[in-house]
Amino acid sequence: MDLQNKVAVVTGGAQGLGRAFVEILLKKGSNVAFIDVNEPLGKELKAALAEEYGPDRVEFYTADVSSKEEFIGAFQKIVDKFGHIDIMYNNAGVVNENDWEKTIAINMSGLVRGTYLALQYMKDNPDSKGAIINISSTAGLWFVPTAPIYTATKYAVVGFSRAVAMKSNLGLRINTLCPGVVKTNLLSSSNSEDHFGQFSQLEEMKEMFLERNDFVEPEDVAKASLILVTDESKNGEILKIDADGTEFISLPEPPAMRK
Repeated sequence: MDLQNKVAVVTGGAQGLGRAFVEILLKKGSNVAFIDVNEPLGKELKAALAEEYGPDRVEFYTADVSSKEEFIGAFQKIVDKFGHIDIMYNNAGVVNENDWEKTIAINMSGLVRGTYLALQYMKDNPDSKGAIINISSTAGLWFVPTAPIYTATKYAVVGFSRAVAMKSNLGLRINTLCPGVVKTNLLSSSNSEDHFGQFSQLEEMKEMFLERNDFVEPEDVAKASLILVTDESKNGEILKIDADGTEFISLPEPPAMRK
């Protein structure tokens, strides 16, 4: 897929990894609409990007992806503005072991809704060869002892994305990106009992997750993600990127699919 003049949507796009996705897509020539619950930060970023890339190429919409009404409303505004959607990054995520219902609502329910909304709008575009990138984590391949709910949601993203990718026969592709420990505000904000709850007492585990030097930069993750968009042979793939590099991960196929 050529990224020039494509329409991309990024959830959780106002900061951190989401912002890196927004910026690299703009640099590659796409028009980008990003969604975030943080309205002041989103408006600030939109103004800065509009000045750099032009006001017609970037839009910001305030919405909580865990709210069906807000998410659908934002999507409809994007379609009304740009006419269609070609690329979807389901990136919004939180770490909150105390409010585990919220973590599931954002990390999993919001991602499922974003995937289905994108598929709905993409299939209505006869010229679309749409690509959906669902953001999981290396926690969805291994586990984080201090964050079992977060881990569970990221495992769910991997399984859901693979299953939907195999089901899709519309020429639309769904792939999963699994970053390692990314140097973002989400990481730094996790250093509190509000986020780790009862597991915050496991100091040795907390140090293993937080006090390490093998971070990966958001810009490197964003750059690596582009192969999942541009390479039209990639569907149902899992791309891991961490301090050790980038690699595609192979998981066992269901028995019925084995040759």
